[in-house]
Amino acid sequence: MSAVPVPQPRTAGPAATARSGGGGGRRALAAALLLGAAGAAVALIASGQIWAEGTAAVGGGSVPLDADGRDVTGVPAALGIVGLAALVAVFAVRGAGRVLVAALLALSGAGVAVAAFLGASDSTALDEMAAKTTGDSAATVDALTHTAWPYVTVAGGVLILLAGALALLYGRRWPGMSGRYERPGAGPDGRGGGGRGHAAAGKAPAVDPDRPEDLWKALDRGEDPTRES
Repeated sequence: MSAVPVPQPRTAGPAATARSGGGGGRRALAAALLLGAAGAAVALIASGQIWAEGTAAVGGGSVPLDADGRDVTGVPAALGIVGLAALVAVFAVRGAGRVLVAALLALSGAGVAVAAFLGASDSTALDEMAAKTTGDSAATVDALTHTAWPYVTVAGGVLILLAGALALLYGRRWPGMSGRYERPGAGPDGRGGGGRGHAAAGKAPAVDPDRPEDLWKALDRGEDPTRES
């Protein structure tokens, strides 16, 4: 009697492994783009709003004073720009360079959040304005109040931080800017694929997950770039 061979479990090959992780990588990429861009926009806009208000006593009356985020601290606005540049640079580099840029993205978000939180209760800017307004170097602001804009800036920094964390965790799976330059359906000689170009007329452009610019355009059109076509 001959022995019946026992079937051995098959291990997934590299292609299957890449396919299984592709969906999560694309979702992380789209999320990082949205979080990073939104966080930078929030940090830049909120840091330009009024953070603190008060009055300075002059003669028998008082003069209203206010300070925006850039008067209190210029760190959130500066790091918001750094974070936005790092978000774009993530796709321009690969390997260890991508890890470093992703770390810079995360650190810039943390810096925005910490600086805005510390500035939420700061009165130095208004004290300096009060001293300048009254001509008394020892004068300080009266009736000091703070707005919610510093905490909105903190939220923007947290969004940038989350984008950096996603880039650190999933960035090695993401494509670079030099991934593909051929048109979809183009043949080896660069020409179109015949009648397929006419058949695709009137349909939404296909989103190539290996091209970050296609993901940006899909998000601008209100589409979900992670949805399987």
